[in-house]
Amino acid sequence: MFPGRVHGPPPAAALSDVDPAETFLVRRAAAGDRSAFAGLIEAHWARLVRLARSVVGEAEAEDSVQEALLRAWLALPSLRRPEAFAPWLTRVVLRGSLRERRRRPETVPLAEAPEPAAAPAPGAGLEVERLLAALAPRQRAVMHLTAVEGMSDGEIGAVMEITPAAVRSHRRRAREALSRLLASDAPAASSPREVLS
Repeated sequence: MFPGRVHGPPPAAALSDVDPAETFLVRRAAAGDRSAFAGLIEAHWARLVRLARSVVGEAEAEDSVQEALLRAWLALPSLRRPEAFAPWLTRVVLRGSLRERRRRPETVPLAEAPEPAAAPAPGAGLEVERLLAALAPRQRAVMHLTAVEGMSDGEIGAVMEITPAAVRSHRRRAREALSRLLASDAPAASSPREVLS
């Protein structure tokens, strides 16, 4: 989108990949059209749930996104640039997920823990969710936006409202933490470099 820029409007060339149909829906939704907002949410739902899942975990991801979407619906009329809807919505969901993570205790009593859907197969590889859970929420978000969404440091910085240097710092700390964790689980992890690259 617009790498390297954190504040201010993007240059005109950066908006060339904006979908005019989405911008039209954003304007209709901002005017109160619920079906337009539903169409926007349908287009972004899977991506937003993946982001929330990386911060709050599987069990809370959809609830966290739904709460954030309610906030987004209420704030949408104040969005000044409809073409910036996708990064704005990502930021709303990320903030909500980080808030949810801070609000929620780190441990769950055993009686309340959900039963696993299926036992993992022996040698099935790394337990990605367990590895991500060892990271701080912002580190998790940076790793998700980098590895899953393929965003640049500038784009991640714009979404998280931090500088690209801070993005790199969070990523470096996350990789160091994952390296330590993988080193302690050396027999279970055959190729830690693949996970960290």
